[in-house]
Amino acid sequence: MTHTYVFNGDADGLCALQQLRLAGGPPGRLVTGVKRDIALVERVVPEAGGSCMVLDISLDVNRAALLPLLAGGTRVQYFDHHFAGEIPAHPGLEAHIDLAPDVCTSILVDRHLAGRCRAWAAVGAFGDSLTDEARALAAQAGLSGEAAETLRAVGTAVNYNGYGEALADLHVPPADLAAEMLRHPDPLEFAARSEAYRRLAEGFRADMALARGIEPLRRSPGAVLFVLPDAAWARRVSGTLANDLAKANVGQAVALLSPKTDGGYLVSVRVPREARVSAESFCRKFPTGGGRKTAAGVNHLPAEALNEFGSAFEAEFCLDGAGLGPAASAAGEAGPAEGTEAKGAVSP
Repeated sequence: MTHTYVFNGDADGLCALQQLRLAGGPPGRLVTGVKRDIALVERVVPEAGGSCMVLDISLDVNRAALLPLLAGGTRVQYFDHHFAGEIPAHPGLEAHIDLAPDVCTSILVDRHLAGRCRAWAAVGAFGDSLTDEARALAAQAGLSGEAAETLRAVGTAVNYNGYGEALADLHVPPADLAAEMLRHPDPLEFAARSEAYRRLAEGFRADMALARGIEPLRRSPGAVLFVLPDAAWARRVSGTLANDLAKANVGQAVALLSPKTDGGYLVSVRVPREARVSAESFCRKFPTGGGRKTAAGVNHLPAEALNEFGSAFEAEFCLDGAGLGPAASAAGEAGPAEGTEAKGAVSP
């Protein structure tokens, strides 16, 4: 019978997959794509007696494909931390879904496996910008602070690689990266010996150097909006840069727009954990928008809607409006970003 792994192509999805395979998961077909490619379950053919693991993509987005899969006799384990809507009650579905802001899919898999591959869970959490949670996992795995920093670098680089409008934008296709990671049960060995990781790390440094000095297109108290140039490097750095801009603009909501090759923009939104307005609820006001409370996005914003989006963003999150308020401004911490954003309806 066929076994299939369906996973997001970012660090969280890859590290969830890595843990499950290292812990004895059966060989199987890999179904993945760029980070924003999240309607993936439709690529799995129902098979009586078959099995499938779905990792780090919204159940709500994939519901229409999941239901016939279950009806056709495929057993499904589903691990995710994005908006799910109503979870189907079906004996063939084992759902591990938690929308808490301090959870990512790698953490859910770590819980399921009772910490058997915890260092890789830490990599996934670092990639999803859950820094405190990732450091705690690394400590529980018995790793030093220096080793934890290496895991942070790995998570950041692997996560960065998932961004891009198409596979051609990426340094390493996620399926190929998954195969390379599987050769290294220890993420520290992966960092030290993998040529693929070296390529990611060098590409990350070069692209982020190009991103230095970006200035906001619009700024108001509590809300800052940036627009990147139309270039492959800009599409690759959009997620990591959104995280960095959120940290540099403490207590403020940040929107980062990246031009698409066929017109319009990809949008990433970050808001502080203390914000009274959810990034997800704001982004869901726009077609193809969604995500999580602190990190969300829009997969396609028409070019002519840029000013409308900017005005709505400022109205929602300005400090004297309903969005943030003085408490968030003083809180001093931007919410989690990168993979915690929008693989539920989008992946900013």
